[in-house]
Amino acid sequence: MASVIPTESQGIRLLRQLFLRGKRIFNMEDVAAAAVLEDIPQKQLGKILSNLAKRGWILRLRRGLYVGIGLLPEQAYTHSFAISAYLIQPSAISHWSALQHHGLTEQIPQIVTASTPNKVVTPSMREKQAHGKKIRHAFEINGVRYEYITVQEQHFFGFEKIWLDEYFQISITDKERTLLDVFIYYKMFGGMGEVLGILENSLATINIQKLCDYAIQYNKKSISKRLGWALEYFGIEEQQLEPLLNIQSNYYCPLDPSAPALGPCEKRWMIQNNLLKVRKR
Repeated sequence: MASVIPTESQGIRLLRQLFLRGKRIFNMEDVAAAAVLEDIPQKQLGKILSNLAKRGWILRLRRGLYVGIGLLPEQAYTHSFAISAYLIQPSAISHWSALQHHGLTEQIPQIVTASTPNKVVTPSMREKQAHGKKIRHAFEINGVRYEYITVQEQHFFGFEKIWLDEYFQISITDKERTLLDVFIYYKMFGGMGEVLGILENSLATINIQKLCDYAIQYNKKSISKRLGWALEYFGIEEQQLEPLLNIQSNYYCPLDPSAPALGPCEKRWMIQNNLLKVRKR
């Protein structure tokens, strides 16, 4: 009696076709296109995807978006930065994740942080609407938290492209934009004292002119003045800081916005040094 060679299930064939097409993260349009090539009826796709998820071969990221995680050895791991880039588009890895990627901090962030000009609605936000709970909103996927910081369209700049592997190229804030974000979102990084420490440790590896240009493009006087003051405090020459120094301001900006407005006022930068641990050199 001739032996019967088992055929691959529709789900496995679908996943293999997606992989061959370079789709390790895929949406329903990708699934439909792969199904046509494998002669799989479109009406069966919902059930097939559900079965694949139950078997642990794919993971649902959000409605209509999946990642292959268990069928093929090559699909066993997908970088969290790639997942972040697909979850919300457009977006760019930023803040703590970018700081760690560029080697500007020794701390290992417990979440993946990214910037986007779009409004983001997470499942936790829907829960808040239903239950009135106050929580820090993020996507939680396979034990990883993905947090998005919404920025204005004109502030969505300062990126570079990096390859995570042979399949995924993503956007990430470059060193200079990452440092600017440290000044903008100082509370996220532990306060202005920590921010100054991060800047001091980064000076040898950044482009000062690009950082100043980004501050001007961001177009907020208080940020530019604090950054300029800090750069001069750490020894950057006046010539490099002229673009920031020439920004006109008719009020004193506290060096630390979260601290009481107490301390010497320095007219050169229109900064009030209210950070007790920092005194002018």
